[in-house]
Amino acid sequence: MRFNVVLRNGLVIDGTGKPAVVADVAIAGDRIAAVGEIPGGLAEREIDVSGFAVTPGFIDAHSHSDAYLLIEPEAPSKLSQGITTEVNGQCGGSAVPKLGAARLSSDWASMRYPTSDGGVAQGPTWTTVASYRRLFEQVRPAINSIQFIGHNTLRAGVMGYAPEVADADQVKAMCRNLEQALDEGGWGLSTGLLYQPGKYSTPDEVRALAKAAAAKGGMYATHMRSESVRLLEAVDEVLDLARATGIQVQVSHLKTSGKANWHKIDALLGKLNAAREEGIRLYSDRYPYVAAGTELDVVFPDWAGAGGSAAELERLSDPVQRARIVDEINRQDRDWETVLIGGSWSDTVAPFCGKTLAVAARTLGMSPGETVCLFVEKDLARTGGFFFGMSEDNLHRIYEQPWICCGSDASLRAPSGPLGADHPHPRAYGTMPRFFRLLTGRVDGFAKICSDEEAVRRMCGLPAEIFGIRDRGVIRDGAFADLAVLDLAEFRDAATYERPHQYSTGVELVFVNGGAAYERGRFTGNRCGRFLTRG
Repeated sequence: MRFNVVLRNGLVIDGTGKPAVVADVAIAGDRIAAVGEIPGGLAEREIDVSGFAVTPGFIDAHSHSDAYLLIEPEAPSKLSQGITTEVNGQCGGSAVPKLGAARLSSDWASMRYPTSDGGVAQGPTWTTVASYRRLFEQVRPAINSIQFIGHNTLRAGVMGYAPEVADADQVKAMCRNLEQALDEGGWGLSTGLLYQPGKYSTPDEVRALAKAAAAKGGMYATHMRSESVRLLEAVDEVLDLARATGIQVQVSHLKTSGKANWHKIDALLGKLNAAREEGIRLYSDRYPYVAAGTELDVVFPDWAGAGGSAAELERLSDPVQRARIVDEINRQDRDWETVLIGGSWSDTVAPFCGKTLAVAARTLGMSPGETVCLFVEKDLARTGGFFFGMSEDNLHRIYEQPWICCGSDASLRAPSGPLGADHPHPRAYGTMPRFFRLLTGRVDGFAKICSDEEAVRRMCGLPAEIFGIRDRGVIRDGAFADLAVLDLAEFRDAATYERPHQYSTGVELVFVNGGAAYERGRFTGNRCGRFLTRG
């Protein structure tokens, strides 16, 4: 047999949790053709990787790159940390299907996208999963993508963003659109029950959609209705849904948010582990940081955020309503020193990126509420925020659970180009090395949880098992050749909250479907990613 590439003498960590072994790995076409001692002279290219680890490409179990893969297909922030597959469409806000009144999030909507005839246009140029998939295959991103279908997107496509309960016909229409999306390549249903307009749904509405997804073999991934004050009640809602539908559940970015809720970790893990023992198919993911990242307008009172960004901005233009929003934000029990300004889109906000809201308010001579409203107004409701509300001790407790995998909760970014002006959460660039270093005790103050082999399993083999991704996440004969070559001593995150556009270090080589996509700090332009489908 002839091979395209042979990686020689690497420390093979195969993604199963088994002890690492020194071996050669051969690639033929898009597959791993052999693992072991491989004679010389059989490959077009041989690479000596002595002293380096060879692992499966990492699977980002919770990502938001749906739209950005079409405009930055090199996926630099993800590829450079060894990620070869993303699970997109999370938190209820997928880019597809874009039907009816459904809009992309404001940061996505502000971008220019490819068209089917090879041109570009302002805003999204697709409607269904099928049309998005055709664009994906035309652009050929460097990494693989799995596409979940967002409940918020489905709901907006049927009934817009009004704060209303769906009637029976509207729920049926959502189910029909979901079924079509799954038939066209969607992987499952995701919800973001903290966000507009999903927060207005009843548990019955969500159960009906989950039942429709289960009938198509799909999964259910959920950003629960609460991750703080009503955390345990939100878990109960998820477990009730799982029992009623039989669907497999992925609890997104498991956390106890807000210091007043940190003590709930025992009850939280107790409920989830008891459910697993009961036979409920339940897993979770978590990013390795204690600050959440989302839009700053999440601090708006419910009534002020109803109807989406256009309605928010209209209310801010009304002095009476604006004064009420300011007053209600100021009366929140929130420490503004723990809220950092993230991405900005205006000259007003840009100087404060990476600084706390409290610093911004003092500098401007405004109250926190006034500052939030000013920033949201100037950025057209696109300002990002980082919220330091989680406990490192609880993060350790969560990572001790063997059914927790790694998800960044970030869309891809790039230091330059259309995505370079943003100020993202550092998890966009550093999730995988930071997760690996935390689990293996390479970070001061964070006790070792597991071996290198088990940490790698959590980053590739476990998510492949959870999501049913066949022939990926492991190194064995016949598996797809998604591979990373790492210098484990140098495998570390460099991105910070102040300077997030920093590539991880220690990643020597990344192969996707057999193609060398990243080599020693260089993006090769060899883009071999695929839109993955179930079955």
